[in-house]
Amino acid sequence: MLSAASSLPPRRVCVAPMLDWTDRHYRYFARHITQHTWLYTEMVTTGALLHGDVPRHLRFDPIESPIALQLGGSEPSDLARCAKLAADWGYDEVNLNVGCPSERVQRGAFGACLMQEPTLVADCVKAMRDAVSLPITVKHRIGIDDTEHYGFVADFVGQVAEAGCETFIVHARKAILKGLSPKENREIPPLKYETVYQLKRDFSALEIIVNGGIKTTAEMAQHLEQVDGVMLGREAYHNPYLMATFDADFFGDATPPLSRHTVLEAMLPYLTRELAEGNKMHNITRHILGLFQGQTGARRFRQVLSDSKLLAEKRVALLLEACPSQS
Repeated sequence: MLSAASSLPPRRVCVAPMLDWTDRHYRYFARHITQHTWLYTEMVTTGALLHGDVPRHLRFDPIESPIALQLGGSEPSDLARCAKLAADWGYDEVNLNVGCPSERVQRGAFGACLMQEPTLVADCVKAMRDAVSLPITVKHRIGIDDTEHYGFVADFVGQVAEAGCETFIVHARKAILKGLSPKENREIPPLKYETVYQLKRDFSALEIIVNGGIKTTAEMAQHLEQVDGVMLGREAYHNPYLMATFDADFFGDATPPLSRHTVLEAMLPYLTRELAEGNKMHNITRHILGLFQGQTGARRFRQVLSDSKLLAEKRVALLLEACPSQS
């Protein structure tokens, strides 16, 4: 476990915050595949923390570090209070969501629509920086709706940087706030990586991380020639063992990664503990269905660990019974 800020790895590779996907069970699983990749929580709104079940939203295992809490909100004082909660709970970073295009998020006056209000985003960043010593980072798009000229995103980054934000995670697509679903917003607006590269050239002192459409280690290496880090989303979820080479390829750690089978074995005590606390087996197994993607036996593995009748038996050994032969 890496806990002291000075010993945290750089953000060369990160796994994106993904609603309903990057919960604590997925992160615990992912950490057995890669030790140094930064992991991000699902977006948590300030209202959920200030008026809801804090432990349910913030609980995590120390093994998950380095870990960032992504917040959704636009009220500086509320964000400051939530940043303090993040610090109290042991998070390594607080990330502000300025990229989500969903209508529900827009109704809450945060997410991608905040790109239209860089002064407010700067106030939010400053309030959080004044409240905690944790790094405050921002995840955003390159534009919104018909506004996608480079000057728009450059002005946004410049204003927010003046408030003390040193790390920007840039989804290399614009967001369409009306007419496209969140899924369509991840696919229809074209990727414009050059815009992110230009931000790094123009703001060389800032840490710029590129996000959007990245699927292979070769692509990651190409991006890292231009920017400081890369953030993967769905590929890291659906094909998690892709992450097995990250520590060696991007962090210089020659420690051999755990095999797929050893990863499963490492999950057994965790699954036992979670079941004893009343958690459903499906809540954990659904995150590991892609572990054997591309391998012989992958289909049966997915079928067994998706079988509601088998999962209802709550037998931890099912993980190994589903496992393809090691021969």
